[in-house]
Amino acid sequence: MEGQRVEELLAKAEQEEAEKLQRITVHKELELEFDLGNLLASDRNPPTVLRQAGPSPEAELRALARDNTQLLINQLWRLPTERVEEAVVARLPEPATRLPREKPLPRPRPLTRWQQFARLKGIRPKKKTNLVWDEASGQWRRRWGYKRARDDTKEWLIEVPGSADPMEDQFAKRTQAKKERVAKNELNRLRNLARAHKMQMPSSAGLHPTGHQSKEELGRAMQVAKVSTASVGRFQERLPKEKAPRGSGKKRKFQPLFGDFAAEKKNQLELLRVMNSKKPRLDVTRATNKQMREEDQEEAAKRRKMSQKGKRKGGRQGPSGKRKGGPPGQGEKRKGGLGSKKHSRPSALGGKKKGVPHQGGKRRK
Repeated sequence: MEGQRVEELLAKAEQEEAEKLQRITVHKELELEFDLGNLLASDRNPPTVLRQAGPSPEAELRALARDNTQLLINQLWRLPTERVEEAVVARLPEPATRLPREKPLPRPRPLTRWQQFARLKGIRPKKKTNLVWDEASGQWRRRWGYKRARDDTKEWLIEVPGSADPMEDQFAKRTQAKKERVAKNELNRLRNLARAHKMQMPSSAGLHPTGHQSKEELGRAMQVAKVSTASVGRFQERLPKEKAPRGSGKKRKFQPLFGDFAAEKKNQLELLRVMNSKKPRLDVTRATNKQMREEDQEEAAKRRKMSQKGKRKGGRQGPSGKRKGGPPGQGEKRKGGLGSKKHSRPSALGGKKKGVPHQGGKRRK
């Protein structure tokens, strides 16, 4: 009895081991194509099982997805592994399949003037620690900002230099020097932004504090200062009668990567419908404007033609056979004026010939 039980247990263990091997071993007619960098597996086998499944192939789809996932995991276990914080991870190779991006690649940020100079001269930035030792307080303090080390703004007494005016306020002089440094840094920042936006930079000659700058230079400097914020000047306050700047452009908006899937599905289906439709998409407004423009052009051409006919009508005979204007015909006399008779010669000294009546009517003075 005990021997039969041992044999049953061994057979059961072998059966369980075979079932485990069967779960991790998947046979395919065509091997899958793997891109382990993207955790991608492509199955080129024909879906014969799905065709035989009938109208509800959910179980077959689950089995197919399970087998392909098992093959992908088997490939991952063959990769070299390493331990990171008490966890075994696999080092993935470089991706081989190029996946499309929804958003364009970000453009590289243009270099500032100092960065261009440092690259030209081979100057490398040196990393500095944020904390320094302050001998006055005996503590580690920040290098810059609030409660910084060696903060000279907290001094209550300032030594007057020997070359300075003894009546000059050294505290006001120090405050003014700090304001000038801040203004210079702000000007450099605005110039870097203008250079990055490929705008015409306001020159130093147009920003003199003496009041010699022109209206265009002031407007350009103000526009650059307004668009230097993160919102591109959208929330900046305006003067009561200030006009909107020209050529400021619009900030591009992109759809989020994860959001309303129903709206995304609707947009994609609409795009496919337009691409698959044989008839071109009709823009009613554009077609109406084009028709109205053609009718206006035809009416203008007709009016131009009628005006040209009216101008030529003066040199033709009317319905009564008489001319309405222009030179007289054969056998027709002018009503008056010089040269009333054909081939007539003017009389000598402007007088009348004796015995010949005057045929020209009134004489033109």
